[in-house]
Amino acid sequence: MHTFWNRANAVFAFMLSVLAAATFAAFLSTAITNYTTSVKIAVSNPRLKDISDYTTDGARSDIAMLAMDLDIDVAPIYNWNVKQLFLYLVAEYKTTKNEMNQVVLWDKIIMRDEWSKIHEVKMFPKYYFTDDGNGLLGHKNVSLTLRWNVIPNAGYLRQVMGEGEAQVEFPSKYITGRF
Repeated sequence: MHTFWNRANAVFAFMLSVLAAATFAAFLSTAITNYTTSVKIAVSNPRLKDISDYTTDGARSDIAMLAMDLDIDVAPIYNWNVKQLFLYLVAEYKTTKNEMNQVVLWDKIIMRDEWSKIHEVKMFPKYYFTDDGNGLLGHKNVSLTLRWNVIPNAGYLRQVMGEGEAQVEFPSKYITGRF
């Protein structure tokens, strides 16, 4: 009456339905989990340099360098549905040219079986901290925040901001020579 292929198709369709329901149940079990934790960020020795900006007609831009201390325990973030974390440190500030400036200074991917505490001392930005003009010179309110994306086994990608930030005051004079 029913061929082998009809029966195999029915079993396969039922198996996919059960797996989809199990995946959805796995997502629901961690849907309301709080993934925030406290972060300690400290900044020392902020310096500015004036560089040529070759993208515009002879304009100058600011480039900043600073030393950062970062301390976070990511163990409370992990549960059975977290595959990895993508952490990134963001500098946010406002200038007359732009209402909102966001610059990623540092990032790190932490897999599930790696260490759970991050304690970095006197680290430098992984990426250049530049402004498209002279908006950093004498700026008194640049905030550094640590954010992370939670990459799950099942469910959606979460974007979380850590509890704690650091405020940076940049000097009103440029340095000469090398950083």
